[in-house]
Amino acid sequence: MLSPPSHYGMTVLNRDAFTSTFQTLALRVPSKNVTSIQKALSRDVLNLSRIRTIVPDPESNETRVLLLRHDLKDVSDLAPGSTKLIEEQELSVIQHSIDLDYSFWTTEQILHAVIPDTIQDIPCAYTQVGHIAHMNLREVFYPWKQLIGQVILDKNKNITSVVNKLNSIDTTFRFFQMEVLAGDTNMVTEVKESGCKFRFDFSKVYWNSRLHTEHDRLIKLFKKDQTVCDVFAGVGPFAIPAAKNGVIVYANDLNPESYDWLKVNKSHNKIPDSKLKPYNMDGRDFIQQAVQTLANANGGDSWKTFDHFVMNLPDTAIEFLDAFRDLYQDQKVLYESLCPAPKLPMVHCHCFTRSDDPAQDIAQRVEQVIGSVYDASTSNLHWVRNVAPRKDMYCISFYLTPEMIFGPTR
Repeated sequence: MLSPPSHYGMTVLNRDAFTSTFQTLALRVPSKNVTSIQKALSRDVLNLSRIRTIVPDPESNETRVLLLRHDLKDVSDLAPGSTKLIEEQELSVIQHSIDLDYSFWTTEQILHAVIPDTIQDIPCAYTQVGHIAHMNLREVFYPWKQLIGQVILDKNKNITSVVNKLNSIDTTFRFFQMEVLAGDTNMVTEVKESGCKFRFDFSKVYWNSRLHTEHDRLIKLFKKDQTVCDVFAGVGPFAIPAAKNGVIVYANDLNPESYDWLKVNKSHNKIPDSKLKPYNMDGRDFIQQAVQTLANANGGDSWKTFDHFVMNLPDTAIEFLDAFRDLYQDQKVLYESLCPAPKLPMVHCHCFTRSDDPAQDIAQRVEQVIGSVYDASTSNLHWVRNVAPRKDMYCISFYLTPEMIFGPTR
């Protein structure tokens, strides 16, 4: 394998330092025969990505230079059939120099050349959010962080900014502090997901492109003309596509920036007011107000509530389940007068767990907060993703029960 020159002391990128030259054996081949000879010698022809196997011959327009394996020291190392063909065709064996510069090497090769081998897991991976490459560098890589950012910027033409996460997600407004390692400082970006376009300031709101599968999974559960209450809506990854599909969505976020971008995305995707109603409130207050607003919109004399509640705030969403305690107590008589009893809403609550028994851990936490057990036979515990060693994200989906939502008069 070829590799660039090592520069373990380098922390400021010097692209000129990664120029190198290597020699390989080659054959001078008549231009008209070069394709057939290349095929016949396929086992011994140079096979390195991003290096051409056939190059012009500087000494003649009638011939081409066919490069041989770079590990060959002498033609005697060739396969017997190859040696015989070279002799029969009277092909000239020559030395050929290949000059490689910074543009040839991959991100991983450059970073391996500057970061000592004693440090494991060279950080080449990133999450792309529009024009932004988002990294989560370990502290051991901080001496090289600007260099890492610049190399990623150089090697990915659709990236114009490289940023590094500085702390954990703010649990109040759901965004993290970041630093720009290289490129543009403009953090307003646009992404496409679930058939919609989303614009937002990545430095002020929460967005995780790795959750697109989970977004799509829940969106597919919502049926046209159903009503969904999205308690922690962010910039709208659930709310916007659902509303575009004909679902009526009440969408809330405590972060004023998220609320503003939610409205931008509503307009950007041409969602009518009748399908998406944005709010900027505390989650508990929003649940209570949304339920009351929906009931009032229906006249208050017939049963009407949400089909789904979405609670995508995995750090703390379970703590907000107490908002459902006795939530419908003023509609208890109306509910009990109906036969058959109306279907109650389903709650989709995202959470983290480190337990070896996730199902038991999550069930206990949910039931402790909401004040009663849920029906395990109609619930669903869905694994979303691993976020850290021994830390997984799940979504518990369960129907609210009369015991949860009705209670004595306060």
